[in-house]
Amino acid sequence: MKKKIGVVLSGCGVYDGAEIHESVLTLLALDRANTEAVCMAPDIDQMQVINHLTGQESDEKRNVLVEAARIARGNIKNIAEVKSDDIDGLIFPGGFGAAKNLCDFAVNGENCKVHPDVVRLVREFARQKKPQATCCIAPAIYAKVFEGESVQPTLTIGNDKDVGGKIKKMGSKHQDCATDDIVYDEANKIVSTPAYMTGQSISEVAAGIEKTVNKLVSLL
Repeated sequence: MKKKIGVVLSGCGVYDGAEIHESVLTLLALDRANTEAVCMAPDIDQMQVINHLTGQESDEKRNVLVEAARIARGNIKNIAEVKSDDIDGLIFPGGFGAAKNLCDFAVNGENCKVHPDVVRLVREFARQKKPQATCCIAPAIYAKVFEGESVQPTLTIGNDKDVGGKIKKMGSKHQDCATDDIVYDEANKIVSTPAYMTGQSISEVAAGIEKTVNKLVSLL
């Protein structure tokens, strides 16, 4: 039986949801690794809706779960209905949605709050010592969830001193990393990669995400 990997999406589109390249590359790598992707997202309104052609904010409302369903081809679950017992591994693609919809790091930095079901699922995985992975800006979620815990994770968002500094303020360690590489925190079984935080091409982002997925799967 194939191992099941939860893929937590945050909408659809780099500026207000899940980064589409990162999400698709994650799904492709998971399929190549002979695992089953279980896509999920919270059933909430997006923080913002951005016109990706102009970069301007729109006054329309969009739902994170509905938008994420575009990437998942409709095969998606409400994260509130998913428990760690249902899946074997967990991965978060990036995109501004991770920092706007799954948490509000984009607005409040190290003082952010994380969506309750995201907190619940990540902590369930941590308690059960199941492997997790996080890409691009999404490691900020992990820094906040683990804030105050006895064992703080080592994470990467690449080499951005400002964001890396905020991760450190939340108590986690930050390690610089190239786009096509990964950082593995053995104590917490968390894999992270910079993806488009540093990536200049889809091919180098793909290399980092494939390494991330392969490491995640090797830990199952």
